[in-house]
Amino acid sequence: MSDRESDFSAFLAGFVLGGLIGAAIALLYAPQSGEETRTLIREKSIELKDKALESAEEARIRAEKALEEARVKAEKALAETRQRAEELAELTRQRAIELQQRGQELLEEQKAKLEQTLEAGKKAFKKTSDEGETPAPSA
Repeated sequence: MSDRESDFSAFLAGFVLGGLIGAAIALLYAPQSGEETRTLIREKSIELKDKALESAEEARIRAEKALEEARVKAEKALAETRQRAEELAELTRQRAIELQQRGQELLEEQKAKLEQTLEAGKKAFKKTSDEGETPAPSA
């Protein structure tokens, strides 16, 4: 499909170029005096130059507008990214605090269980000591 577009573009460019050359030849061979022809060519060239400058200015304005739109979109995307990063950082901080608290709770639970076990061991030792038996060391 791009071959068709390329062929058509080449045809169109050739057609326009041929038309311009034909118009220039027609002006040169027109039944006018040389001075009239030169004046006509000068006027047409000034007109074409003005149109080209106008088109270039319009293109420059469109390019500046597109650049500004792209800049605004980029700034908006950057602000959204920063906001999302801040939200994720806050979420991470909260999760770390939760994990730290849960770890502290588990530590306290384990300490309580260990203290209960030690207390039970002391009571069992004291009970066997009071009865006069020597407890056998556990292996």
